[in-house]
Amino acid sequence: MLDSLGLDPVEERVYRFLVTTAEAEVTDLVGKLGIDAETAETVLVSMRVRGLVRTVGPGRRRFAVVAPDIVLGSQLLRRQQALDWARREVDRLSEEYRDNARRRDAGRLVEVLPDRGVLRERLDHLQENARREVLSLCRSRAIALPAEENLAEPDALRRGVEYRVVYERTLLEEPGMQANVAYGVKLGEQARAAPCLPVRLTIVDREVAVIPLVQEAGVSEPTAALVRGGQLLEALIALFEGCWERATPLRIAEDGALAEGTRSCPLGSDDLYLVSLLVAGVPDKSIATQLGVSHRTVQRRVSNIMELAGAQTRMQLAWRVATEHWL
Repeated sequence: MLDSLGLDPVEERVYRFLVTTAEAEVTDLVGKLGIDAETAETVLVSMRVRGLVRTVGPGRRRFAVVAPDIVLGSQLLRRQQALDWARREVDRLSEEYRDNARRRDAGRLVEVLPDRGVLRERLDHLQENARREVLSLCRSRAIALPAEENLAEPDALRRGVEYRVVYERTLLEEPGMQANVAYGVKLGEQARAAPCLPVRLTIVDREVAVIPLVQEAGVSEPTAALVRGGQLLEALIALFEGCWERATPLRIAEDGALAEGTRSCPLGSDDLYLVSLLVAGVPDKSIATQLGVSHRTVQRRVSNIMELAGAQTRMQLAWRVATEHWL
């Protein structure tokens, strides 16, 4: 059992014997364990060199074990650290291998799902194996897995997987859909609504995405693409995040029904006053004079406000303030 710590079977027998007897001589090992004196001497010297035992008593002919939690515990820690490092290195090499394989073979990057049955099966499988998060754009008229039949989501939510879902408003008008979404929100789903969505999309753990290749399948079988890694997946993630930012949060009202809420404003009253001056077209120097601060302070405050609002430019800040009705 202790071979993983570098002890062979004879050494383990000797070590266990010394643990029970506290200390012993070579002759004790010969008599109790049935090994010859030369083997016993060799084993004890080897174990003493490795710090497993120490000599005690007159003449230093008796041997006692060093506390197992000290000597073996430290070895376990070193081995665990080595295993953790090796595991990380294997993960890194595996990812590098997959990346190189995808670059050489496009079939590893994009897989075509040819019909409704395969698409539904793959969506279920991906959600059942999700570890961190699922991102989804849900358009009306589902082609493979209607929301009310998506039994994998509640299970994933219960085990801690984060769901962020944007629903098309026409989908929320379908019978029973609002109650279904409200149930998901109660379980922890983060839901938002948008007037319309460009595509149907599901992204799992930011590692794989499923997107239909035909928007309206009609009577024919729908075809979808499963995308693993690469720039295409990054573009799909960016598409989702853009739709998420523009969508309106959904919440549970006091009566338990689903309702649309307004996105909370991250700006304080002083920041909103400064923004109102910017939107009104007041120059920075005039704002500084009016607020009794330096021109540099105004610029710094504007930069902080832009960061809070998630805006890259002042024009984008004004657009965000207007669309979110913060003023």
